[in-house]
Amino acid sequence: MTALTPAQEKFILHWGEMGTRWGLNRTVAQVHALLFVSPRPLNADELCAALGVARSNVSTSLRELQNWGIIKVVHVLGDRRDHFESMKDVWEMFRLIMDQRKKREIDPTVELLRACVDEAERSGSKDKYTHQRLTEMKDFFETASSWYSQLASLPTSGLVKLVKMGERIRKLVG
Repeated sequence: MTALTPAQEKFILHWGEMGTRWGLNRTVAQVHALLFVSPRPLNADELCAALGVARSNVSTSLRELQNWGIIKVVHVLGDRRDHFESMKDVWEMFRLIMDQRKKREIDPTVELLRACVDEAERSGSKDKYTHQRLTEMKDFFETASSWYSQLASLPTSGLVKLVKMGERIRKLVG
């Protein structure tokens, strides 16, 4: 890998910072950013050299990104090492990330809220306020989850059209 360009470096650093705000390890986000802007697949040694991080950190980051499904292993003719590349379609990548976040964060929260609502309901009048608050939270998460599932079932082209209709939809629903 040749030296990073100023634009690549700026993007990779920013993506690492954003990753920490989204609950990801900075190096995981930076590895993803580098693979996303790289015109060719990179091996772990190239990632280490470009980012200035330890091999163990890169290996852990690569495993996590593969678990998310946003990078994959590719093979390069004449090189026995694994090389890695990021998904290039931004819409598909974010769809996949949203699917994973829903599965890892929203779905367990909905299940927990259902259990808490049931438990508060069994407590009777002494937990009436808690029951009311948790029911509102559960209803919100179930509605948002249902809405997301409807959006996720759209083909990418339909989702792009829907998002680009933003102002017209706002006017339509008031």
